Amino acid sequence: MGVRLMVVDDHRLLAEALASALKLRGHRVLAAAAPSAGAADLVVSRAPEVCLLGTAAPAEPGAFEPVVRIKRERPQVAVVVLGPVPSPLGIAAAFAAGASGYVRHNERIEGVERAMMKARAGEAAVDPQLLQGAFAELLNPAAQPDDEGARLLQLLTPREVEVLVRVAEGEDTRLIAAGMGIAPSTARTHVQRVLMKLGVGSRLEAAALAARTGLLDRATGGGAVIPGAAPRGAAGASGGV
Repeated sequence: MGVRLMVVDDHRLLAEALASALKLRGHRVLAAAAPSAGAADLVVSRAPEVCLLGTAAPAEPGAFEPVVRIKRERPQVAVVVLGPVPSPLGIAAAFAAGASGYVRHNERIEGVERAMMKARAGEAAVDPQLLQGAFAELLNPAAQPDDEGARLLQLLTPREVEVLVRVAEGEDTRLIAAGMGIAPSTARTHVQRVLMKLGVGSRLEAAALAARTGLLDRATGGGAVIPGAAPRGAAGASGGV
């Protein structure tokens, strides 16, 4: 027995193509519509058995607000989300909103049809491997690169960056001034500003913070040393300003 359904997607061409394919397989398509922002109004007014809801960004905030409203006003309607993979947060968000299934955008029409039938029967319509992969990534998320070094680097002017590199190389105020061709008092002022912007109280702390966050590598393009600076390890960073 065919399913009474609606197909909603931000891309009208996709919605209409899927609707046509399902019609040929004996299903009754009440509407094929776009954009998906109006899905809730359409579904609530026409009350299909199943709504196929396509989304390109399932992890975006508010992506499944239409699902929440549909399930609140038409709880008997089964919503099956068509979305990209991998998107573990999107899959979790879809089911949290009340969706009955999640199907890959690139799934064959037979897979979409099976999901529709399961959803109408009150079953969870999701590939076990897809669900397993989503839970695995949610439980063991990949480590995100630390961007603290990039943030700190943006706080400093190019001249202050050079001062920080020289501080980390162990240069004192006199050497910094000589290497940069500035007065010692100016060099001291630059050092004080660097410490203030980094939120540290000494050159040692500044050097340690720069090394820990990767700021030095970013500042020197992967380890290149400022001309005239002492090689790393040749001297320890002085504790005073």
